[in-house]
Amino acid sequence: METATLVPIESLTPRQIVAELDKYIIGQEKAKRAVAIALRNRYRRQKLPPELRDEVLPKNILMIGPTGVGKTEIARRIAHLVRAPFIKVEATKFTEVGYVGRDVDSMIRDLTNVAVRMVEMEKMAEVRKKAEARALERLARILVEKARPSKVRTQRQRTSPLEIILEMLSQEDDEEEAPPETLEEGTSDRRQLRREILAQLRSGERDNETIEIVVEENIPPFVQVFSPQGIEEMGIDIETFPPFGPPRSRSRRVVTIAEAKEIFTRQESRKLIDRSAVIREAIQRVEQTGIIFLDEIDKIAGSRSTTGPDVSREGVQRDLLPIIEGSTVATKYGPVRTDHILFIAAGAFHISKPSDLIPELQGRLPIRVELEPLGSEDFRRILTEPENALTKQYQMLMATEGVELEFTPDAIDEIARIAYEVNTRTENIGARRLHTVMERLMERISFDAPDLAGQHIVIDGDYVRQQLADVVQDTDLSRYIL
Repeated sequence: METATLVPIESLTPRQIVAELDKYIIGQEKAKRAVAIALRNRYRRQKLPPELRDEVLPKNILMIGPTGVGKTEIARRIAHLVRAPFIKVEATKFTEVGYVGRDVDSMIRDLTNVAVRMVEMEKMAEVRKKAEARALERLARILVEKARPSKVRTQRQRTSPLEIILEMLSQEDDEEEAPPETLEEGTSDRRQLRREILAQLRSGERDNETIEIVVEENIPPFVQVFSPQGIEEMGIDIETFPPFGPPRSRSRRVVTIAEAKEIFTRQESRKLIDRSAVIREAIQRVEQTGIIFLDEIDKIAGSRSTTGPDVSREGVQRDLLPIIEGSTVATKYGPVRTDHILFIAAGAFHISKPSDLIPELQGRLPIRVELEPLGSEDFRRILTEPENALTKQYQMLMATEGVELEFTPDAIDEIARIAYEVNTRTENIGARRLHTVMERLMERISFDAPDLAGQHIVIDGDYVRQQLADVVQDTDLSRYIL
């Protein structure tokens, strides 16, 4: 019996995952814990015996909460934490089969594309040293030809018509693709010149010089495919199609030698990796560890009406059912099974309710987590604690102008109080309100910053009240300004 290999996945513990999310997201402990457990279960499943592994299905999550409380931010941070293929999609972009728009299968195709790029980058990193050596050899040959034109090149260009056609189809420069040993060196001084150039390239001595090179880029072909789901634009992966490979776009560019090294290294890396092995591993990662964050799912929930857009909404829900439950989706890389892909759905549900989703879809999202609205104390922590806190961002932005900016504790409290008050009196948009309040507060300083270089500016509670008092007091004005 063949032993199944474990798919690489980040082995963070639930506590470590929550700790990482705490660096950027304030509160919402229930949602963080649910996501952390779901991610850890992915790792646990990989350690089960093969006969049990297929029986453990992912527990999909539905996050419910008002806008601006951290649902989307949790998805963004998860993408940085896990090594598994991950995408975030908007449910509003999908339409029912038969309507103009994207069908739900496209999310699986997008996830597969992400996985292929991920695996390709990893494989390219593994062969980078060898690719760098080949890139230097290739660059050295060009510089040698530039220094002393070789008769070999002229002779090689005098080919038969058949060879010319094959060269055009392969789109490759003979003198660049041939290994060093196949090129005649001519004389001993030519060999010496090549060794000297290689030494200069390795030391970086000539990195600032410019050189003209031929840059080749693959052109992904697209064709119209008539499928049962309708007309769909799909790329055809002919990377491994013999004998000519994918079509390529060639152009001459003048770049520095340092840039040429990187360009050639990328090209050589792609030649060294096994494309078919990359695709096989990418599909395996999608099927075993893929994660899809389905945002704005409340926008496809609605009352049971038979007219208007609700028909399409319910149709999208019906189309989602087989994807979430488990089916096979055709992609340009081959069929992909969705049985073990983890789905995390999120929605504000301001107008609709989770019960407005069709019962079958509700059953596919068994774990429900409710995110709490943010209060003034949460706003205060958001302004100071996260690594990407708004106050820290403005301080760094003003530092580029030579202005030292300082927020006092009472200023932080006042900003948080005003943001919470405006949310209460108008529309509650959660932490996004802080962006509008902070931008209004910093407007004058940001405008005058180039003339304030070298100054130390302190923003206290009085300054905050002075800048925002008129807008906060006028409810109608705050609806449009804040």
